[in-house]
Amino acid sequence: MKYAKLGNTDIEVSKICVGCMSFGKAGTMHDWTLDENESEHVIRHALELGINFFDTANGYSAGTSEEYLGRALKKNIARDKVVVASKVYFNEGRLSRKAIMREIDGSLKRLGTDYLDLYIIHRFDYETSIEETMEALHDLVKAGKVRALGASAMYGYQFYNMQLAARDHGWTQFSTMEDHYNLLYREDERELIPICNQMDVSRMPYSPLAAGHLARPQWGSDSLRGKTDRVAVGKYDRMEQQDMQIVKRVQELSEKHNCQMSQIALAWQWAKGVTAPIVGATKTRYLDDAAEALKVRLSAEDVAYLEEMYVPHPVVGAIDKNPAQGVILLDEKK
Repeated sequence: MKYAKLGNTDIEVSKICVGCMSFGKAGTMHDWTLDENESEHVIRHALELGINFFDTANGYSAGTSEEYLGRALKKNIARDKVVVASKVYFNEGRLSRKAIMREIDGSLKRLGTDYLDLYIIHRFDYETSIEETMEALHDLVKAGKVRALGASAMYGYQFYNMQLAARDHGWTQFSTMEDHYNLLYREDERELIPICNQMDVSRMPYSPLAAGHLARPQWGSDSLRGKTDRVAVGKYDRMEQQDMQIVKRVQELSEKHNCQMSQIALAWQWAKGVTAPIVGATKTRYLDDAAEALKVRLSAEDVAYLEEMYVPHPVVGAIDKNPAQGVILLDEKK
């Protein structure tokens, strides 16, 4: 395994982050999530591979993702040997001070820990002032409940304004950005990613394999997730015709490099300066494949070939307004 520091912090993470949306009681959010025993099996395997970075959220599977992760880690490794991230936003009060103070305590309790290594705002809150949010987050760092802060999918100007507010008031700035980024979705290359690079913010994109579309030569899948993941349909299906040209190129390069398609997609992430793509795994072999992808080296010509067929996509990730209370699956196609 390879490791890197998060932003300007001393927090060292594996170059692969395990996405914990795959863990939790089925039916509370998705139909395809793993139960507690299966979740622990995957988490234990990640630890055996040297992966120390886990990303969950207060809203994943009604809190059971945090519960399963916390108990599995407690049984298998010392707390200070892992980096645990969770998120706040898809909850009552969004990113108000009152909500943040309530939600951090709920996450810590479910995870069975007294601190988070990384606390991430899950989206931009249109109803709470930036200053209120950033001061509340800073107070969590001061209180020792959180070591570092991160943000997730939003527009570049919003992230920039939040960073400036923190800087101007002497509050803790964000060290990470968890945005939607993969070979089939590169809209953040316009604004958000340059801002992250300018501010030395580590990138930990979600959906690096585009819900599996970059891991197989055909668009559809017969897996349980493939048949039931309505969010993936909402995020990707409208651009299928154009994006299949990119999928074919991923397949071509996987044959050239004698590796899995998923490994080409992940190798591209690291070639683009990503610190730790978030890999959601329902099977241990997916983590094995991800770890092996660290050995794949793409040339500048490979990268250009993979990127050549991309066209602008509708924005998926950043939102224009707060969704209705209780909505978590933003892109779900009913």
